[in-house]
Amino acid sequence: MLRIGVLASHQGTNFQAIVNACEQNRVQANVALLICNNSAAPVLARARKSGVPTVHLSSLTHPSASALDESMNDHLINENIDLVVLAGYMKKLGRRVLEAHRDRIINVHPSLLPRHGGPGFYGSRVHQAVIESGDSETGATVHLVNNDYDMGKTLLQEKISVNLDDTPDSLAARLRPIEHKLLIEVIQQFSAGKK
Repeated sequence: MLRIGVLASHQGTNFQAIVNACEQNRVQANVALLICNNSAAPVLARARKSGVPTVHLSSLTHPSASALDESMNDHLINENIDLVVLAGYMKKLGRRVLEAHRDRIINVHPSLLPRHGGPGFYGSRVHQAVIESGDSETGATVHLVNNDYDMGKTLLQEKISVNLDDTPDSLAARLRPIEHKLLIEVIQQFSAGKK
């Protein structure tokens, strides 16, 4: 069974969607570890409630970026993680993690990459950029993670129309279930050995 390590920073709605899919046997996988860089993040409570082991790793626990990278990689390897899922994780991964888990790290991004991706494009900033650009459509993208923000190979993407009265909040609300669905579909593909 596919062992998933989730990296998250805040609320954990994507984390919860993955846990629910595993518990409901919609995917042949289980969430074996949550790594969080924010010790006050609600996702930690979600993980505890679901019985998922958690670890807080950040610049507070490891002031050296290389030590943080090494510790994160050690945790992933010690838990025999097959797939790393970035679910609202707001930090760039280090070289050691990227190399040890190459082509086995995925991220979900709330736009049609490559549009509105890269450094500084996260959360409501992405949706604000979509509205300000006058785009007629937006969507969500699940992609492989590499050394460049949001530049890894696209695995799945789904579009929605941008309405004239949309706000960053309304776009986020409409895209959240799509993000969850795409993440689960990609995890299913990894579980079936198709990726």
